Amino acid sequence: MASGDTQQSLRHRRKGSDDSNAAQVSQDEPRARKTEEVVWGKTPSGEVFRVPTTHDVLTALFHPAYPKSHLDLLNLGLLGLQLVLFCVLPRNVAKVFFFVYFAFWRAAYDLGLGWVLTKQSKRKWIVREVQRLGWLDEKRMPAMRNWIRQQLAGKMGKDYSFDELPLEYNTWLLFRQLVDIILLNDFLAYCMFAFTCFRIPTDLSTSVHIMRWIGGIALIAFNLWVKTEAHDVVKDYGWYWGDVFFQRGGLTFNGVFELAPHPMYSVGYAGYYGLSLIIGSYLVLFVSLAAHAAQFGFLVFFENPHIERTYGQKKLLAQRSPLASVSASSSSSGKKSRDSPISHDRQVSASSLSSVDLPTPSATEGETATETDGPMTETETETEYESKTEDLKRKLQRRSASSLRSVGSMSENSRSRRPGSPVMSQHDLMNRYFRQDTIFLHNLDLLRAADLKLVLIMLYPLVLSFLPLLSPRGTLVLHFVHALGWCLVHSFGLGLLLRAQSERKFLVRHFLKHYHYPAHDHGRGALIEAFTNWKLIYNLSMCMTYVSFICLVWKTYTIPQEWTVGVELLRHTMGAVLGAFGAYCSASLQSLSNSVPIGWFFGDFFVEDFPSHLEYTGIYRYLNNPEVMSGAAFFGLTLISGSKLVAALAVIRHLSQWWFLSRVENPHMRKLYGDSLRNDAGFVKVIKKVANKNARLLESRAGRHAPEIRRVAREVKGTFDKVYEETADVVEEFLAKSRPKISEVVQDTKILLQQSRERLVISRVANDLSSYDTAKYKVSIVPAADGSLRFHLGEPIRIKWRAPLHHSRRDWIGIYRVGANQSNLVTKTSSLGMWVPVHDEEWDGDIPLSLNRPNRPDNDSEDGETIFQRGTLPWQTGRYEIRYHHAGKYNVMSLDGPFEVYVDKPSAMNFGNIRRSLMHIVPLCLDSDPSLIPLSCKSEEEKMASEDDDARDPDDFRFWSERQAKRISVAIKQAFGVELTPEVVVADANINALANRILVSKELLSD
Repeated sequence: MASGDTQQSLRHRRKGSDDSNAAQVSQDEPRARKTEEVVWGKTPSGEVFRVPTTHDVLTALFHPAYPKSHLDLLNLGLLGLQLVLFCVLPRNVAKVFFFVYFAFWRAAYDLGLGWVLTKQSKRKWIVREVQRLGWLDEKRMPAMRNWIRQQLAGKMGKDYSFDELPLEYNTWLLFRQLVDIILLNDFLAYCMFAFTCFRIPTDLSTSVHIMRWIGGIALIAFNLWVKTEAHDVVKDYGWYWGDVFFQRGGLTFNGVFELAPHPMYSVGYAGYYGLSLIIGSYLVLFVSLAAHAAQFGFLVFFENPHIERTYGQKKLLAQRSPLASVSASSSSSGKKSRDSPISHDRQVSASSLSSVDLPTPSATEGETATETDGPMTETETETEYESKTEDLKRKLQRRSASSLRSVGSMSENSRSRRPGSPVMSQHDLMNRYFRQDTIFLHNLDLLRAADLKLVLIMLYPLVLSFLPLLSPRGTLVLHFVHALGWCLVHSFGLGLLLRAQSERKFLVRHFLKHYHYPAHDHGRGALIEAFTNWKLIYNLSMCMTYVSFICLVWKTYTIPQEWTVGVELLRHTMGAVLGAFGAYCSASLQSLSNSVPIGWFFGDFFVEDFPSHLEYTGIYRYLNNPEVMSGAAFFGLTLISGSKLVAALAVIRHLSQWWFLSRVENPHMRKLYGDSLRNDAGFVKVIKKVANKNARLLESRAGRHAPEIRRVAREVKGTFDKVYEETADVVEEFLAKSRPKISEVVQDTKILLQQSRERLVISRVANDLSSYDTAKYKVSIVPAADGSLRFHLGEPIRIKWRAPLHHSRRDWIGIYRVGANQSNLVTKTSSLGMWVPVHDEEWDGDIPLSLNRPNRPDNDSEDGETIFQRGTLPWQTGRYEIRYHHAGKYNVMSLDGPFEVYVDKPSAMNFGNIRRSLMHIVPLCLDSDPSLIPLSCKSEEEKMASEDDDARDPDDFRFWSERQAKRISVAIKQAFGVELTPEVVVADANINALANRILVSKELLSD
């Protein structure tokens, strides 16, 4: 149930109040003063009224002294019918009937009431429907109004006046009647269903039966106590969701609401399980669980969103508040909830981090630690109401004095701080220590080594757990696939990633885009983090390549029975020699990497600070690519194992390593070192020298056969070169074709998703279009300040329209990309939120109010103007058109355009130009809200009128929502070609910081 201020808690007086009359009330006065006590309510329109006394449903329905309305008689009839059917129907039939009957009333509660209450909370739908139908209109439906008045007046006290109370309150009283019918029938239907399932288990001892009954009765008693206490706290106003109709104060959080979160929906259903325990039926238990789950659905989909809409407070993002000192720790507690603390207040905020370990104040201002100041519409006596203004003035004076003392204390602290030291804010502190950290799988980034290892650690046991029992052959295939996967990832996966880093700084760009780094970092943080994660990922991949290969060899190897038979001994000897040679090459590379690790981790792909010259030392004196020779160990293991699978994997690894060298490493080396890169190593030079010498010797001895020998040699060499080139071309062609196809698939997917969003609309066409003359409709775009139809991204667009006076009040205007619609008569694509109603005052969000309008002559016309701004604007540059639509449908009555949306791009990429562009872009993305935009973007008059703190950095800005940060992110990409995520924009929240980040990104990522 919803909860509001209780009459008891609203009568609490503040300590230290100087209301002498309230302090000196005698014991004989409470009864007299009770009659003077009133509850003030306030409608959404601002009308304040006295809330009459209401009676709880059980008293009003079952007490014989209270008059019964027709709806009460209907309720009693339905309840009595259930009792009669329980007594008459056979047990099996009654079980099925009451199960279906309870499901009906539970659906009416959780689905029906949840639906209408959500519409009432968002759009005041119930009140507007009553107003539209005229049920309470004396002129339109006097008989219905008189009947409703009789039903309501008979259940209320003497302080109730049907004619004097607002429509919202009377509608709420009428809604209460429906709620009473649903709740009571839902409860009784559940009890009847449970009683039809009653049984006594035969396989339990007497002591267990006694404990079962005691436990069940205790749970039912606890349930009744929770419901009773909750009603005492929230009263009928909260029990029947009165705050959906009118306001009567703030939220309370005391009594049973301090027992558990949402006690009405959590522990308040303990009786279900108590009755299930007594009945001894699993069917009742499962039905109870389902009904309880449905109630939690009601809480999640209606109750909590309604509380957030009604009582939630918007919080500024990127608000740079100085860190709170110990003396400034908050003495007030969090928001109160109707069932528990409001969810958004239970989350740990930045301000709470600084006061976690601070001592609790010895005294608080309120009566309890959970008391809050309610609005002026709370319960109060007449004398309290008269002295309210004076009390409020004294309270404000005390708070002003406290604020002055706090300001003085902060001034002292600022004077004692070291000169020039920056003031650390909670926002900056949070972004210093928390940077898109992985929480379970949220914020997962596979280019961060820690996240990749997390996924692998989770994936391996999951795969092993779900694998069926495999045969020896299946196990062998699994190990081969596992080793092949790591081989391909190590060579092709990391190779493509490294090539992307070489060509367009992919990894550095990724970390610059997604993660915030300190100001004036000059990109070092992103570069270091990208290189660090690359080193960890590369080392992980290399180790897993070796380990998976060795595991496959182990699975395929069998110890020979006869070493001297056949080639077993030779095979093992040659394998050991090749393995030792490969191990020597690897050891030489590792020993060299210990002194110069930049080559081992391909550091020249990332770091440009090292000298651009090569040193051929160690094993590099003899070989250009000793990594290829280290692969001899894999062929050695192939000889030892004698397996074709191992041989195939060794060949695949060698070819993939050769592709990595020829297509990733060598092109980058030539681009970086140019002519200083040698063509042949020492070993190759010696071999070529010996070969040339022997070739000349052979030619001298061949005589007349020398030309033929040279021809054969050239053909053989050409054959090898051709095979080499063709193989390289095939692999490269495959990757080259795959990459565009993959990119094309990704791009096509993006386009399809975009088009699906645009085309995900059913073009509803009006049936009365023949009675409207489209020639009398006209829509036109008001030119920008420079007289052109070019508007900066985020700049409001004014539209003038003309239509006949009898035109539909549900007409609307939408913005669409030029060419998105093929027809000028019917719009077939979605506006994606870029639309405004012609009569904005007659719409509630995207719902027309359907207000009655007088008929006008057809020959008259009506002019008007509407504005596209904020979320209704297009936030992508391009050419657009506007379309005037009829009656909430998609018939186009008029159109105009095209017009262009552009973004201010700097003429030269320097700090000053970038900053000036941002000073134009950022305020527009923040909706030109004076409370959000930087002081440096305001005029002198606006700065004088601004109430911002003087200590605030003039370039700081704030957000109301992440949507505004996303706009800035999109604008930056279109204006400067730099990608920054909204999280990075929120972390910076400063014109200078963003300008520096953009400039550094452009310089760092430029080729």
